[in-house]
Amino acid sequence: MKISFLLHNAYGIGGTIATTFNLAHALADRHEVEIVSVLRHRERPNFALDPRVSLRPLVDLRHEKEHPLHLRPAKVFPVAEYRYRQYSELTDRRIGESLAATDAEVVIGTRPGLNVHLARQAPEHVIRIGQEHLTLDNHPPRLRTTLRRAYRRLDVLTTVTEADAAAYRRKMRLPGVRVEALPNSVPDPVLPAADGTSKVVVAAGRLVPVKRYDLLIEAFAQVAAEHPDWRLRIYGKGEEQARLRQLIESLGLYDKAFLMGAAAPMEAEWVKGSIAASASNFEPFGMTIVEAMRCGLPVVSTDCPYGPGEIIKDGIDGRLVPVGDPDAMAAALLDLVRDDERRRQMGRTAVRNAGRFAPVPVLEQAERLIDEAKAARGTGRPGPAPEGGPIGRRIERALVSQGFAARDAAYAVASRALRTVRKGQ
Repeated sequence: MKISFLLHNAYGIGGTIATTFNLAHALADRHEVEIVSVLRHRERPNFALDPRVSLRPLVDLRHEKEHPLHLRPAKVFPVAEYRYRQYSELTDRRIGESLAATDAEVVIGTRPGLNVHLARQAPEHVIRIGQEHLTLDNHPPRLRTTLRRAYRRLDVLTTVTEADAAAYRRKMRLPGVRVEALPNSVPDPVLPAADGTSKVVVAAGRLVPVKRYDLLIEAFAQVAAEHPDWRLRIYGKGEEQARLRQLIESLGLYDKAFLMGAAAPMEAEWVKGSIAASASNFEPFGMTIVEAMRCGLPVVSTDCPYGPGEIIKDGIDGRLVPVGDPDAMAAALLDLVRDDERRRQMGRTAVRNAGRFAPVPVLEQAERLIDEAKAARGTGRPGPAPEGGPIGRRIERALVSQGFAARDAAYAVASRALRTVRKGQ
């Protein structure tokens, strides 16, 4: 089977690119796989690409940035999408031509605007799978309206968390579309896991306000005051770098907290630490959390929407603390700093528990979704509904006919009623 991914820019850096490459690599063991990158701005991708996976760009910005059609606004890519200004009449045309000519049996879109292209322009024989790497509630109302119309033409819509899948089922009118969580995968580590003996806290990600590295630095100041031999290393780059450096200086942490710059891959840096930390206000998934756990680090994270709470088992393989509370973050870090044996035990547990995000389990789930979508096409019926077949779909449609608030309140009651009906079938 040939599977094609439609990606914004395979030559950049980001979680969506990394997880697309990871899934493409896993699928290449059993299928023919290609990545179609709408944009290209450099010679080679930042992430290593499996030679079995082909990469094909549609618009090369090194030569076509001033193309007359690229200076005209896009008409298919939705205006309310975050990346709209990077799209144009030229990208509309190239994406449409690529989809019309595809010989892939399955095409997977990787962001809302590209899912709209896929839904509207892919040939009828193609299995259309849209991936959401953000969250429904993160999308502005105008974009949600566009997606509600376009996504009805998809076969499958995947989210990265169960919570977001539930939100799509409750709040979107998508009859006949399979909506299911498909988590991001992280490759199997090649280095031995961290042993928990180093006195280093590690964090990684874009240096942007939502990641709240300022809060993490403030929390670590309390750790350093009690344990001056511990260090904080933050990996990444972004607009907050200068401000964070000033904060480190003002707190007297110049020799204890370090902005390390970007590192790819991060595995060699994770294993040098004993604790990982994430202070975000919002995480659609939490790729760095999984990476750290797979390398043997317990993770102290804010319990922000949506991902951390579905990844970390509080007190077992990490700690969850309230959003925006540096004292709670400091207390959780100190609990692990003070207790060597607990820290090491939680690190060993983190490795085991994060195995569910390894390539094979995620690959098997992706293949199951594809097979069920193909089978549903063959019978002319949608795939199994998340709430249990045709009865579940009838309940979902009934809820859709009501207002959002009423549906949300009624959903739990309807689900309980469904389980009662199932027992009598």
